[in-house]
Amino acid sequence: MADVERPNALTVTGAHNGAIMSSCLVEVDESSAVVRLTGVLDAAGAEAVRGALLARLSDRPGPVVADVTGLRVADPAGRGVFAEVRREVTDWPAADLLLCDPTVDRPAQPDAAFADVPAWPTLDGALAAVAATSLAAVLTAELEPAVGAARQARELVSTGCERWGMAVLTDPACIAVTEMVNNVVAHARTPMTVRLAPQGNTLHLAVRDHSPRRPTFAGISPPNRAGGRGLLLIDTVTRRWGSSAVPDGKVVWCVLHPEDEAV
Repeated sequence: MADVERPNALTVTGAHNGAIMSSCLVEVDESSAVVRLTGVLDAAGAEAVRGALLARLSDRPGPVVADVTGLRVADPAGRGVFAEVRREVTDWPAADLLLCDPTVDRPAQPDAAFADVPAWPTLDGALAAVAATSLAAVLTAELEPAVGAARQARELVSTGCERWGMAVLTDPACIAVTEMVNNVVAHARTPMTVRLAPQGNTLHLAVRDHSPRRPTFAGISPPNRAGGRGLLLIDTVTRRWGSSAVPDGKVVWCVLHPEDEAV
């Protein structure tokens, strides 16, 4: 039987003076949390690998496992991409990057090759760590960029805050999600994914759309300038917020703390 190319595989190549220097195959397993990387990864391919991992993390709730069993990392720039991705998604709802790396000595202990990224020597061990993550405490809604989207997002937030005993965060989270969704409706004009999850006593909220245009906030707008108030509201009611570029759009996220609402 002839080989069939896998539809969810991306070959990342790097070149210098026209010669291929590295080639890394990235394969996404749609049925699980696994992204397999094989071949050689160096600085030339690091950005594409970063994009592929962020895209997968933005498409599904919960941790993603990068299986690097068949990967050779050629230089520090390629090696550092995994820690960079993990830092990028720290404040996303229910997101994390784990590694399956047979060279590690102990489960969940990062070695020198992939510092700051939890790693397991077997894929079963890494997937067991994913399974131990409580994805029941994640709410997601797919919304169209239309009138009523913000209302649906607020309903999702209110449901989550009530379910997780975070009533004090309902109002500020509804303000934040309203502005985030309205920005998509007014500017991105693409379908969006709203996701929220608790982390300890904090609430993590994100809106993912398919426009590369990222929000910029320059502080309080002059009284005679139209617009710009939405980001100010987000900045006011959240502990921190930001945006992350992904290959076909962006993720705008924020974190809310109950202590900030104390009277």
